[in-house]
Amino acid sequence: MTDRIRKIIKETNHLYLNMYKMWVSYKNGKEGSYYLASRTPETDDLEVVTGKQRVNGVNIFSVYGEKKDRVVLVKQFRYTIGTYIYEFPAGLVEEGEDYHDTAVRELREETGLCLHPVKADPVFERGYYTTVGMTDENCATVYGYADGEITEEFLEGSEDIETVLADRDEILRILREERVSLSCAYMLMHFLSAEKPFDFLQGAKD
Repeated sequence: MTDRIRKIIKETNHLYLNMYKMWVSYKNGKEGSYYLASRTPETDDLEVVTGKQRVNGVNIFSVYGEKKDRVVLVKQFRYTIGTYIYEFPAGLVEEGEDYHDTAVRELREETGLCLHPVKADPVFERGYYTTVGMTDENCATVYGYADGEITEEFLEGSEDIETVLADRDEILRILREERVSLSCAYMLMHFLSAEKPFDFLQGAKD
């Protein structure tokens, strides 16, 4: 653990998200406190303690239909904003689970659809941080084609999710008029400008 962080105390004990208080030293030498929300269940396993990056969750960017012209989105009620927001299907990686398997499982649970992942250069699939100013959450993105029938059969009782198959016109409307998660919005902007949705996954240029 860096010498900029003096002490960490876990303040909550919840299943999926907890709050930690940190006593820190600022760059100017003064001391203060900082709060961290984390998916990590124990203090000793926090990234700030271990120094090891860990993928906590996965976003699923999938396209649907014979023409591959519709993106699979979810319109989900989020208590943090008190209303619905458009997102990619997503979920938490279970202990010991490869996040590609997480993506297949979560797409089925949230939408009923079957995901067929596509091979991607690792630079596009590795974990990146979501909102690092308040959490160490780290999410990867899995890309693929989806098929099957939409159903709410596998949703948990606490989930309020509607599956949306959005073509380019609907994507434009959503971006102009609706609440949209940041990572989803950027990918939708890319989809609007690309002739084929996943061509960019084949290799990164140095």
